[in-house]
Amino acid sequence: MNLEEKIKFIVEKIEEKKGIDILVVDAPEKQLIDKFVICSGSSDPHIKTIYENLRVSLKDNNVHIYNIEQNFNLAAGWLVIDTGDVVVHIMSEEKREYYELEDLWSEYIGK
Repeated sequence: MNLEEKIKFIVEKIEEKKGIDILVVDAPEKQLIDKFVICSGSSDPHIKTIYENLRVSLKDNNVHIYNIEQNFNLAAGWLVIDTGDVVVHIMSEEKREYYELEDLWSEYIGK
């Protein structure tokens, strides 16, 4: 699966589980990754559902995942899936507002 196919696949899997405000961002130059995908979930169970659906779907399609959240420590309100060239951030709406990743990378997303 090439990068564009992977991004499309990831976004579709997030949409399947009703992920909120999905955003695809180019990574800054000279990074080891190419893209970030950011989305929100409305509750801890929703975040976990998005994460699990995406994790299983990627695995079933032979996409290697470099990190696995073993204990689903949702106290942080933020789960991450790293596929090497794409890193997916699944965040609570509160954590997303607090950390403002979109603002952090605003020069790369045209804000």
